[in-house]
Amino acid sequence: MQSDFSNITTSPASASVNPASVNQLRTGRSGVHYEIFVRSFADSNGDGIGDLNGVTSKLDYLKDLGVSAIWLMPISPSPTYHKYDVTDYYGIDPEYGTMDDFRRLITEAHQRDIAVIIDLVLHHTSIRHPWFQEAAKGPDNPYWHYYKWLRPDEIKRRKLATRDITADSGEKNPWHSVKGASYPEQYYGMFWSGMPDLNFDYRPLREEVFSIARFWLTNVGVDGFRLDAARHLYRESEEPKNHEFWQEFGRVVEAAKPGAYTVGEVWTRPERIAPYFRGLKANFNFDLQLMVAEIVRQEDDTEDLVEFLTYVHKTFSNVNPEFIDALLLSNHDQNRIGSMLKGNIAQLKVAANLLLTLPGLPYLYYGEEIGMLGVKPDENIREPFLWDIRANDTQRTRWRRGTYSTSQTVRPLAQQQANPDSLFSHYKRLIAYRNSHPVLTDNLSRLFPTGIRQKGIVAFIRQASTGDAPLVLVVHNLTRKPIEVVFSPDESWCRCVVFETLPGSSFNDDRVTVPAYGCVVIE
Repeated sequence: MQSDFSNITTSPASASVNPASVNQLRTGRSGVHYEIFVRSFADSNGDGIGDLNGVTSKLDYLKDLGVSAIWLMPISPSPTYHKYDVTDYYGIDPEYGTMDDFRRLITEAHQRDIAVIIDLVLHHTSIRHPWFQEAAKGPDNPYWHYYKWLRPDEIKRRKLATRDITADSGEKNPWHSVKGASYPEQYYGMFWSGMPDLNFDYRPLREEVFSIARFWLTNVGVDGFRLDAARHLYRESEEPKNHEFWQEFGRVVEAAKPGAYTVGEVWTRPERIAPYFRGLKANFNFDLQLMVAEIVRQEDDTEDLVEFLTYVHKTFSNVNPEFIDALLLSNHDQNRIGSMLKGNIAQLKVAANLLLTLPGLPYLYYGEEIGMLGVKPDENIREPFLWDIRANDTQRTRWRRGTYSTSQTVRPLAQQQANPDSLFSHYKRLIAYRNSHPVLTDNLSRLFPTGIRQKGIVAFIRQASTGDAPLVLVVHNLTRKPIEVVFSPDESWCRCVVFETLPGSSFNDDRVTVPAYGCVVIE
């Protein structure tokens, strides 16, 4: 049996060796992505706020961790801390730096074969955006049609006075009046009165949005976009219009930068997600996120994860055989996996095992690799990254003090880097192996069920999308005790364990012993 990580080099120059081309990395066909809330990541100038130069200073860390792309939450000018209400789609928020800083970040990232993806918030603008400032002057203004306006009687008649989703703002009615306006019309702001929805039925607005996408792809050099609230450009009753828009958007992106990556925030049933793959390369699998947290917490696959994923992937494949399933354990909108599993490091390692061995493109939310904690409200799941204990942490941001993630509740990165058994070391080793394996690193590889049916076990087969690589069997032990897993006749091709996350596995003819909370890869 091969040693678990004995042949993995961990120097910065070679920690994330990947046989795929740089183009494959940048298009999401291989590799691991990393989500960054710039404000909380790394402060380069001592003002307490994370910035783009701080991200640039940590690219060697990200390269060493093994990520192939970073997704930056919104970086354009905005009046809020989160910046999801944009006031200038062509700029950089001064709190984060300058456009020159961002171009340097892209250049430095590309030199390390790391792609840069930015959050593009097209669903709404800020009420302070010049478009809305103009539109609010009245129906005769050229920008009026950039937004959605109706008279109160029309809203009532069409029964539109409710949202398609629950908003965090606490506002019950998504229709809002402009203070002091002489006209009766109200504007639609699904999330919040400060975020008016854009009107994608208006062609000049669409063309402006396409120009924005081209600007970032060709003028600035980003490698793709994460599309915020992609499902909600139109109301749920008009969902086919959403599909049509994203198909057109996909064509615009592909023409501007062939192979550029797009991933949508679309949370609904698989049948309703599938049509978005006609325009977008990837979509996040939020249902799987919740399922993984639950089965890891229960230490039993009560949800039948493989059966669910088999159904989901078949549904997606019917629309686009080259779909990319974007996987995650948590993000800036969900409670952190660290808190969902109550800081249990063994279970957090199991969650990492699943994230990084299931077929699809894995996303790490910044700090997930060190077990950062946090539950809503949102500020508590976007706390400062812990680089070191506070006394030594010159780049820890100070825009807010940690409530959940502190040096007392979470071991900072510097301490975990020195500990081979830490959660960080586990992530780094697992990513390194994934990046080196022709099947595991293939984000288009597909899932096949096995004949293994044992309590506390998740097992599945993966094969590369090209079909010319061998099958691999991945077996996860969700429990605190070793489990002897017996193969079915369908797994007669299995010959040996080629990777184990923990020492102690053993292979014997028709069975394998998987250590407590362990994962093995078998060929």
